[in-house]
Amino acid sequence: MWEPDPSWRQLPGAGGPSTEGVWVADADGQRWVVKRLAAPRERLNSLTQPGGAGYWRREAEVARDASSVDGPGLVPPVYGAVEEDDEGVTLWTREEAGEPPTGLFVAHALGRFAGAPHATPGWASRGLLADRLAMTQARGGWRTLARTTLADVSDLLWRKRGHWLDRCAQGPEGRLHGDAVPSNFLSRRGEDVVAVDWQCFGVGPVGSDLGYFALSSREEFDVLLDAFLDGVGPGADREAIAVAARVTAVYTVLSRAEWALAQAARGEGALAGKFRHPAVAPHLRALQRQFPQIERLVDV
Repeated sequence: MWEPDPSWRQLPGAGGPSTEGVWVADADGQRWVVKRLAAPRERLNSLTQPGGAGYWRREAEVARDASSVDGPGLVPPVYGAVEEDDEGVTLWTREEAGEPPTGLFVAHALGRFAGAPHATPGWASRGLLADRLAMTQARGGWRTLARTTLADVSDLLWRKRGHWLDRCAQGPEGRLHGDAVPSNFLSRRGEDVVAVDWQCFGVGPVGSDLGYFALSSREEFDVLLDAFLDGVGPGADREAIAVAARVTAVYTVLSRAEWALAQAARGEGALAGKFRHPAVAPHLRALQRQFPQIERLVDV
């Protein structure tokens, strides 16, 4: 049975369907981040299909051959050993030091990464947002949002999700980091950004990463969009890219709000009384921030 070395220091907050834990370790005069991926015990399509959103081995594939994610725009960290056994995979990554890049620099880097010519490995994710919405549907859709003042809006958008996924698919396709949050963008390496946590890496509508990043970046959507388009370069289809970013942001933030509210709704008391709960309020504030993008989709 695999166990971490007692000398390793475990990092808090490491999550994911296949992540067993993340530790910091000292070895060979270097400091390393050690991540343990656990093999699924059951053959769940969401974890075992190479093109699926949650394919459990994807980070190991990136670590073995990082050429698919090696710029421009985003670059991988320095990988060490990839140790595989019957129970999973242990990944060693050299700890990255440096000042975190600004939101606009990351948006520009995401655009460069998405707009560059690329080859698509067989283990890259495809249909990332569609897969995530399918998981939400399996949990019953946005049933808890139907008990809020957003009931009509959420119902309309949920019914139109197929339409918006089709619209996104009509735009240009490019590479996606897949989990574009500030904590995954550690530092600058020249004109590029060192990115970690490639578990959701894949291909999809150009602009998807931007929409995901807009949910946690301090900068406003339109400012990030301009930086992203500049990174994509001449000939960027502004309308198609804006649609992909907007759809990703709106459907992701609504699904997150639904999940948080559904957890809180299990307890006693009226749902409205739980909007300020610390596990719910951040998701609702993020939702409020995306009202302009929600209005754009509803108006269309």
